[in-house]
Amino acid sequence: MTGKATAIAHGAATIVNAMATGKGAAFGVDLWTKAEVKLTDQPTIIQAEITSDPTESTLLIESTVKRVLEHFALDKSFGAKVKTRSNIPIARGLKSSSTAANAVALATTAALGKTLDDLEIVKIGVEAAFDAKVTLTGAFDDAYASYFGGIVVTDNLNREVVKELPFNEDLQVLFHVPAKKAYSANADLARLQTLKPLVEVVYGQALEGRVWEALSLNGLIYSAALGYDAKIAFDALEAGAVAAGLCGKGPAVTAITPKEKVNSVKAALQKHGGEVLEAKLNREKAKVI
Repeated sequence: MTGKATAIAHGAATIVNAMATGKGAAFGVDLWTKAEVKLTDQPTIIQAEITSDPTESTLLIESTVKRVLEHFALDKSFGAKVKTRSNIPIARGLKSSSTAANAVALATTAALGKTLDDLEIVKIGVEAAFDAKVTLTGAFDDAYASYFGGIVVTDNLNREVVKELPFNEDLQVLFHVPAKKAYSANADLARLQTLKPLVEVVYGQALEGRVWEALSLNGLIYSAALGYDAKIAFDALEAGAVAAGLCGKGPAVTAITPKEKVNSVKAALQKHGGEVLEAKLNREKAKVI
C-alpha cells in the first residue's frame, strides 16, 4: 500500500471568541501547518509525529485520520503514518489545532485517492477536535477561516457560516506569543458563559463589518475573564495598531497594524518579553501540495 499525500492549511486568529455564546468570528493568516500522510496495511494503527513540537500530544492527528477513514468505511483496511510540521506555536490561542486538523484531513483524503467537499473536510476536523478533547466549542469559526482564508462570522453550534467579509490588504498581523502554554480544554466554560450578554454585543459588531473594533473589545472582555493583563493590547493600540486583543483563550495577543506602524507596534510588543510573530492576512484555501 503506497497511498501518500501532503497538504497545507494556513492559520487563523480570533475576532470573536465563541466560548461564551457558541457564535464566533475569525480571520485567516498566512502561518501554516503541513501534514504528510502515508497509508499502511495495518488497520487501526495510526502513528503520528509533530516534528515542530515533538512533546505535544498527537491525539488530534490520530482522531482526524480515523474520522476520514471511517467516513469512507476504510478504517478496517488501512492505518497511517503521519508527520506534521508547522510555524504556529501550539497552545497559545493561535488555532494550531484547527489548522492541523484541516491539513491532516485533506492529506488523508488525498492519500486515499478520494475527494470530499471542502466544508465536509472542515467539519471532519471539527469533530476530530471534539474526539481529542482539544476544543470546547468545536472552533468552527477558526477551522473555516484556516481552511478558506478571509474573514468569517459563524454559528459554531450549528456549523454554519453566517457571513463572510472582505479585508484590507494593506494591514499586517503581529502576534505577541508568551512562552507559557494554555489549553482550550482546560478553560472554565461555565464561567465564560457568564460573558454572553457582552460577547453578543461584540458579535453584533462583527456582523456589521466592524471586525477590528470587535477584535479589540472581545480581547478586553476575555482577558478580564481569563485573568490576562490587557496592557499588552493597550500598548499595541497606543503604538498605532488599529486593533489588538487576546487571541482565542490566550495567552497570545493579536495586533492588526497598518504597514507603516509595524515597527512601532512590534517594539511595543517586544517590551513584554516572549516572541513576536509577523504574518499577513490570508485568503488562500488549504490545498494538496
